Amino acid sequence: MALTFEFMPSIAELVLNAYSRIGIRRTALTAEHMVDARLETNLLQAEWSNQQVNLFTVDLQSHPLVEGQSTYVLPTETIAVLDAYISIAQGDGTDEDRVIFPVSRTEYASYPRKQEQGVPSVFWFDRLNSPTITLWLVPDAGGPYVLRYYRCRQVADASLENGAFPDIPYRWVDAWVAALASRLARLHAPDRLQDAMGEAMRTWAIAATQDTENVPLRITPGVSGYYR
Repeated sequence: MALTFEFMPSIAELVLNAYSRIGIRRTALTAEHMVDARLETNLLQAEWSNQQVNLFTVDLQSHPLVEGQSTYVLPTETIAVLDAYISIAQGDGTDEDRVIFPVSRTEYASYPRKQEQGVPSVFWFDRLNSPTITLWLVPDAGGPYVLRYYRCRQVADASLENGAFPDIPYRWVDAWVAALASRLARLHAPDRLQDAMGEAMRTWAIAATQDTENVPLRITPGVSGYYR
């Protein structure tokens, strides 16, 4: 028998399982239960978007830079910018990449010549409803330059219709169902809430502990001030 690696229940199936975990069988479910489930699945994913870094939400984005333009609007689903670098086109068709570093709003405000041009070396990520990234130095005519950055994005919306699947990898499925069961218990089975919360915390800890890059840890002393 051939091995398969395709286990991924639909969101609707996972919702039914979450209700079963708190003692509500499928035959007892009403339209109200399903309306609450739809909202709670998306509130759960909003919560997870605040519990970064979730590696399954990290992707690489690219933005061509414009001479003299310092600020660029990022996709609205961008939660955080992790690493960024500037790709500089070379005459032989290759690119040279230079890492740029994050600064706080306060640090950026302290720069006396914000329109000074050159190869960007730092960035300020402004977490607005429409997030922006501001570069310094401001891109000059020495390009073309391309900003490339790894970001955390929000988890895609959950829909119970049409057999939609959750925007999570296999290793997070149990934690997702346990967290949803905890939220639904608060509404429909308060006597099960404590047990459901404990299971949600247990499965989250397992998934989050494994959701890391397996690389050596190097610690160096910081020389800049602390900021939020």
